[in-house]
Amino acid sequence: MRNDATFLGQVIRVDSSQVEVELSNSIPSAAPIIKGRLYKIGQIGTFVKMPMGNITIYGIVAAVSNRPFTDDSDGQNRAASRFLSVQLIGEKVGDGVFEKGIGTYPTISDEVHLVIESDLFEIYGERDGGSIEIGKHSSSENLSVYIDTHNLVLRHCGILGSTGSGKSNTTVSILKAILDGYAGSRVILVDPHGEYATAFPDAKILRIGDENTPLYIPFWLMTFEELAYFLVGADQRDEQKVEYRMLREIVTNMKKENLDLKAGAVEINLVTADSPIPFSVRALWYRMNWLLNATFNISNKDDQVDDQARMTAPGDAESLAPASFEPYTMGKDAPYKSKHQEYFSYEKKMLSRLKDSRFDFLFNPGDYKTAASPKDLHNLLTDWIGSEKKLAILDLSGVPFEVLDITIGLITRFVYDSMFWGRNEPYTGKKRPLLLAFEEAHTYLGKNDKTSYSKAAVERVFKEGRKFGIGALVISQRPSEISETILAQIGTLIALRLTNSGDQAIVKSSAPDNLSSLMGLLPSLRIGEAVIAGEAIKIPSRVRLKLNNPRPTSEDPKLVDSWSKEHTVSDDNYKSVVTRIREQKL
Repeated sequence: MRNDATFLGQVIRVDSSQVEVELSNSIPSAAPIIKGRLYKIGQIGTFVKMPMGNITIYGIVAAVSNRPFTDDSDGQNRAASRFLSVQLIGEKVGDGVFEKGIGTYPTISDEVHLVIESDLFEIYGERDGGSIEIGKHSSSENLSVYIDTHNLVLRHCGILGSTGSGKSNTTVSILKAILDGYAGSRVILVDPHGEYATAFPDAKILRIGDENTPLYIPFWLMTFEELAYFLVGADQRDEQKVEYRMLREIVTNMKKENLDLKAGAVEINLVTADSPIPFSVRALWYRMNWLLNATFNISNKDDQVDDQARMTAPGDAESLAPASFEPYTMGKDAPYKSKHQEYFSYEKKMLSRLKDSRFDFLFNPGDYKTAASPKDLHNLLTDWIGSEKKLAILDLSGVPFEVLDITIGLITRFVYDSMFWGRNEPYTGKKRPLLLAFEEAHTYLGKNDKTSYSKAAVERVFKEGRKFGIGALVISQRPSEISETILAQIGTLIALRLTNSGDQAIVKSSAPDNLSSLMGLLPSLRIGEAVIAGEAIKIPSRVRLKLNNPRPTSEDPKLVDSWSKEHTVSDDNYKSVVTRIREQKL
């Protein structure tokens, strides 16, 4: 086989993960033409093979040198030699399929050969029903690269790359391949910037404030801890405060008054402050305001109850109009000032939230507002994951940044709960898995954020979702800022160009396969090119992804075309811009 055109040289050193190869001086050219195709010897990231009887071991070129990588202490004259450092990646036994991992290691003087296009076709094989095409191999325009759909989704995946590297296009490629390949597939894409509606015209787009398909996320989906934090800024440190405990009691009692629900009645003894049951947050504010401002016939706090109040006008909870009372006296005579002052700070904070129109999608959730409303949570699940559309895009571009964390946490937890409690139903759970995709993940899944509700919910999906049919995809330009728990659970890594050294280090350490040579290519990848490694792909590969059309609205503006034209503007031109800033609406 030394006479084959593919012969490169022989093994001169072996360790547990890589071998060193001395190239033969008899190689006629550094760029041989084999079966009509030009190959370049010693290119970083290219494949080589080592035949050993009926076993063929495969590796990737990690480094090239004109001297041995280890001490050349054997006294041999290798002044004219060239050397390759090769990382071992897998093997093929006989006519079997390629498998990652090494069972038999090469030995000293074993032959090393160039992997040509026909070898790559044998490694990657043909597409089967359990895979999707993700792109073309960078070393061969004719070689399609397929990834295993099951492992891609349920073992979770990540698309990581610097801004402008092609992340959005890669996301569209993968989701379209899934949606086109499987009639029963279903995907939820969390889209904080509203970029993807143009790329998926057939998807169900749910958008804050949209007249036709509005996105509603009822505030009563929150657990009590989330609700208290959002409404009044209270957290676990406030659990011992009397007002915190009283707030929990009022919320629980209000939920117990609304048990005749469209999705089915609920046993009253099973209701807690965390139960996702509708109640009026305006009525909650009204009750607090009433207790703070009421005057009573009796001065003793325990006896200052509703029928002892000196109310002159009832007010209206829905319009946030407080009740009126007779003014209290400064002396010892009735009416007496309320002794229920615990809610002083809570009431003011809650009123400020309720008057902020940016939170209408939470406080005024349309047909999901109360128990008497025409829709319940089962209708919400149908909109998100049960409609005839396989892809639902949750456009969160209208969500204020300060509530984005809780919003994504609510979405993720609710979907997770639906899959957990419906895991054995024929139409959901394990019987019909779901992919949750999180765009701009670094903005709400930060590793240093100790109180992030979205991070806690998404981490739960990454750690436990597989068992209940939920897979997750994170898309980010700053992997160094993402939760380490999430990165550790990524089974398939799709890494595009990364220029920041910190991000490169994180991706290299998080890569499912120990392939520093391929990951070392990250800063030099072309736009739309990715290194893919992990459980969903047979062999770690450098892949070119096709350019999709229509595209997301994340592409760069046409700067030169715009700046080449003269623009005339006046004060009036910016009136609509200022109005949008004030209203926080596009």
